[in-house]
Amino acid sequence: MTILDKLNDQINRAGFGAAIITLTTGVISVFLPLDVPNGYEATLAERVAWLTGHSGLFMIGWINQIAAMVSISGILGAIAWQIAHTHPLRALLAASLVAFSMVAFFIPKFIAVWTIPMLAEAIATGSVARDMAEGLLPILNVTVPFSLYASFDYLGFWLYSLFALLVAIPLTRCSLSAKIIGITLGAFGVLYNVIVVAILMGAIRGPEIEAYIMGVALLLLIVCIPALFLFRSSRSLDGESSA
Repeated sequence: MTILDKLNDQINRAGFGAAIITLTTGVISVFLPLDVPNGYEATLAERVAWLTGHSGLFMIGWINQIAAMVSISGILGAIAWQIAHTHPLRALLAASLVAFSMVAFFIPKFIAVWTIPMLAEAIATGSVARDMAEGLLPILNVTVPFSLYASFDYLGFWLYSLFALLVAIPLTRCSLSAKIIGITLGAFGVLYNVIVVAILMGAIRGPEIEAYIMGVALLLLIVCIPALFLFRSSRSLDGESSA
């Protein structure tokens, strides 16, 4: 087995494992809170009271989101590798977009785990940093779509959508599982950008924004199922060719 064969096998193994982790974290996320109930309309006092009472679950929920983001990015990176031998430039650009998206996602998710609970505690205890905390916590609202926090998150998904548009067509020319992935990613890429345009034009507003974006983002979870077959079959083929 050559070095390239070993690299190919390791990437497929990593992609297979990432798909399993993504599905697992997706199930776990159903049971963990990510914000105060009715977060779009919650007042600062309600948010502080909820965060101080549920800080542990809140942090665990966002740590789980970090794991989910890293694993999804791993899947997308491994998918980009699948088209590298036929479309190397597309694969390189797509992998770069995934790398940029990880930076965009890491910033708000680290803030959720590190900064937001501290801000809530500072406000609740009336510390000397209370005034600063009261100014920062609304800016870092995880639900309001125009907050600094949500803007980074939606930027990450937009970079994912550009990735999807790059790899969709080449994937439809590969195996059946790759075709399903290509069609699903293509739908995600198109729909997400349509939603972005609709938001900018004012057709989608307020709390509806999160519902639309998260609804379309579910397509990324659907990708995990055919991805399991794609990476497993690629590993099998690698093993047969090296035997």
